[in-house]
Amino acid sequence: MKTLIIIPAYNEEMNIEGVIADLNKHYSGIDFLVINDGSRDATAKVAGRCGVKVISLPFNLGIGAAMQTGYKYAERNGYDIAVQFDGDGQHRADQLYLLLEPVQNGETDIVIGSRFLGGNSSGFMWSRLAGIRVLSWVISFLTRQKITDPTSGFRAVNRKIIEFYSRYYPDDYPEPEAVVLLHRARCRITEVPVLMRNRLAGISSITPVRALYYMIKVVLASVIDMLKKTPGTL
Repeated sequence: MKTLIIIPAYNEEMNIEGVIADLNKHYSGIDFLVINDGSRDATAKVAGRCGVKVISLPFNLGIGAAMQTGYKYAERNGYDIAVQFDGDGQHRADQLYLLLEPVQNGETDIVIGSRFLGGNSSGFMWSRLAGIRVLSWVISFLTRQKITDPTSGFRAVNRKIIEFYSRYYPDDYPEPEAVVLLHRARCRITEVPVLMRNRLAGISSITPVRALYYMIKVVLASVIDMLKKTPGTL
């Protein structure tokens, strides 16, 4: 099946080469697309030197716009499966088969790689972990399905969701909200346990204050999504 790996990247010049090398080691036959989200550093230049296609946004639009750009590209170029693989090095290419196989076999519409299905919560600052736990409870309640890692960006989707995301994709902090939208669109959502690593270099922008802001904003957005008219079913 024709597969595209979408790599959103913002100021990841120190990480992007390692990310692409990791993917090439395990999936050299799959197409890679780096979405350079208005980086102020050499992210686009480094990615281009690695021989992958790069789309550079004119300025920083956020992860939602970056990913929707990738999904639009996937839709227009006839891809059957699209994968989100973050540019900071946290996602591991050797875990990607766990996401791809259920989608390739037609068992589900989206697979989310969960850091918590195996009971692993190490490596998180307390505020971020608490926020993820609250979001997990809220989204599980709204969707009536246990979602252990709603903030995970390690995901694979089929053609139907590629087309859906090309039209409807949340802004700002999209991963948890997207789960609610897909539930409302009657999609099959699956989580699988995966291993991740800490970012290869650089510092995460998620501080304790931002983690609290993120949690409150996403909870409100998710509740509103449940009340709005559904954008359609798949």
